Amino acid sequence: MKRNCTIYIVTAWAAAVVGLSSCKKDSLLNQTPLTALSDASYWNTVSDLRNYINNLYSNGNIFPLFIGDFSGGYYTADANSDNLVPLGHSTRLNGEYTLAGNGGYADWTDIRDVNYFLANYHRVKSSWSDISMYVGESYFFRAMLYFNGLKSYGALPWVSKPLNVNDSAELYSSRLPRNIVVDSIVTDLDSAIADLPVKSSASSMRLYREYAQAFKARVCLYEGTWEKYHQTDDFGVPGQDGSAFLQKAAAAASDVMASGTFSLDNIGLYHGYWSLFNQTDYSASKEVIFWGASIGGANGNNDWQNIFQGGSYRTFNMGLSKSLVDDYLCTDGNPTSVSPLYKGDDSLNLVAANRDPRLSQVMFLAGDTVTYSAASSATVFTNPAILASDGSCPTGYQLYKGLNVDPFQNPNTPSPVHNTDGVIYMRYPEVLLIYAEAKAELGTITQSDVDATINKLRDRVGMAHLNLGSIPSDPKWIFPALSPVINEVRRERRVELACEGFRFDDICRWAAAGILISGWKPLGAPVHQFLTVNFATSGSSYLVVGSNIYVNGQGYIEPYQKTATLSSGYNFNLKRDYLLPIDQQNLNLNSKLTQNPGW
Repeated sequence: MKRNCTIYIVTAWAAAVVGLSSCKKDSLLNQTPLTALSDASYWNTVSDLRNYINNLYSNGNIFPLFIGDFSGGYYTADANSDNLVPLGHSTRLNGEYTLAGNGGYADWTDIRDVNYFLANYHRVKSSWSDISMYVGESYFFRAMLYFNGLKSYGALPWVSKPLNVNDSAELYSSRLPRNIVVDSIVTDLDSAIADLPVKSSASSMRLYREYAQAFKARVCLYEGTWEKYHQTDDFGVPGQDGSAFLQKAAAAASDVMASGTFSLDNIGLYHGYWSLFNQTDYSASKEVIFWGASIGGANGNNDWQNIFQGGSYRTFNMGLSKSLVDDYLCTDGNPTSVSPLYKGDDSLNLVAANRDPRLSQVMFLAGDTVTYSAASSATVFTNPAILASDGSCPTGYQLYKGLNVDPFQNPNTPSPVHNTDGVIYMRYPEVLLIYAEAKAELGTITQSDVDATINKLRDRVGMAHLNLGSIPSDPKWIFPALSPVINEVRRERRVELACEGFRFDDICRWAAAGILISGWKPLGAPVHQFLTVNFATSGSSYLVVGSNIYVNGQGYIEPYQKTATLSSGYNFNLKRDYLLPIDQQNLNLNSKLTQNPGW
C-alpha cells in the first residue's frame, strides 16, 4: 500500500522507534512483531540490529508472498499486460485511473524505517564485521523501495535520514530528476554489494552480494531503456539517452555471471522449465537467486492452488493472450509466419506442436496432469474452463505455469502442509537476459554474448540457437522499426519470463504501449474447437457464439467485445498513463511538487 508522503512525515515519522520482530527459524519473511521498545533501551547489541532488519524482511510491501486469495499467485501478475487476459479488463491499461482514486507518492513509511536504522546502527558498539551485513541489508531495502516508487511515480525527492516534524527543508522538497534518483539507488546498491557477504557465506534466506549485483542490473536496465525510449516524450530525462545505465546493467549482470554462483536447473529434463515454478523449497536451486517461503494453512498464501487444481472445471478468471501464444518460435528457431513446422491453431495441442517447448509448459494441453489424488491417480486436463462457475478462462488458453499437482497443496485436502509453494523473487535467467538486452541496446552484442545467455536458455528446453548472422526475418515482428536482434532479445525475454510479472514494466520502459496496448483488442483461441464441449460438471452447458461467448471476424475468442469502453480497444493514454499521479493532498501541502504528465 502506498502512503501519503507529507501527512505521514509530520505525524508518524516523529515516533521514536518502529515495531520490531522476532527471529523465527522457518523464514525471515514470516516474522511476527515484538512489542515496541523505547529508543533509549534499544541499539545496544548486534541482536538489536538483526531484529530490526528482520522486521523489514517480513514486510509484505518488500517481499509479498501472495497476490490475494485465489488470484493465481505470482503467475497471474502479468494480468496488466498483453500476456494475460483477465475476465474483467485491466483498468490501468484502459486509462481508467483517476487522480482521486489512484494517487499516491511512494512508500515513505518503509523508507523512513530504513533511514531510522541507518541513522542509529552505529550506536551499537561492536566490530564492523559483526554489523556490516545488516547495514548492507538496509541499503538494499532502501534501494528496492525507491525503485518501486520510481516505477510508479517517476521523479522523487531523495530522503536519506529519518525526518521529524521540524525538518521542513526535506519535508517540502522538490522532486529530483529520475536519473539522479537512480544514481542514488545505484549508490545504495553499491554499498550493499560492498557490505553483504557472498552467497556461500550468507545465512539462509538472507540477502547476499550476488543478489544485490543482480538487482542493480535490473534497476540499470530499467532506467537505461526508459531514458532511451522516452527521449522524445514528456517522460524522458533531457540530455540523457540511457547509455550510461545500460553499461552499468551489462557490467552488473556480467559480475553475477562471472561469479559462478548460479546456473540453470533442470537442463534437458522433461517439463524441466514447468517444474521450476511449483516447488515448495528452493534452497537447493542453483537458478533461483532469492525466494520466499509461504506459511501454508487453510487460508494460506497459496490458497489459489485450490482453483488451479480445478483444471477443466475451474481456474482463476484469466487466460493467456493470443499475442503471447503467437510469439513463441517453432523448434527450428523460425517464427510461425515462416516455419514449415507450424501446424496452425485449430486445437490447443496443434498450436503447441513443433513450438518452443516452453509454450507447452506455460499453457494447458489435453492430457496434462491437473492433480494427483492421495492414491496417486491423476486427474487430467481435457478442455479449458471457459464456462466455469468458479473462475473461468476467458481466452481458451489456460495457464499451466505455476501449477503444483501435489494434492496436499490444495487447501481442500485435509493436511497441515498445503499452500506452501515458494515465491520466486529473482531467477538467474533474468540476469542473462539483462546482459543480452543491455548489450543489444548498446549495439555491442556478439555471438559469444548470445551463446552465454539466450542460447543457454534455449539449450535447457532443446530449442534451436539464435545466430546473429542469420536471424530469420519475421514479417510479424512486434517492433518492426527496431533491429532484428532487439526484436529477438525481447521475444526471448517475453517467453522465458512469461507470467512472472515483468511485462508491464517492460512495456513502460520501452515506451511500447502505443504498439502493444493502445487500440489492442485482446484475443484468445479459435472458438470452433470448443463448440462441442460440455462445460458443465452435471447437466449440459455449451458455448453459444453471440450469447455466452464472442468472437472476431476470424473466429477468435474476443473476451471484451461487449465491453463498451473497449469498443475500439484499450484506451491507454500515451501522454499520461506510463506513470501514476501524485495525490492532490500532497500537491496542496507542498508547492514544490509537480504533477506527472497528463494528470
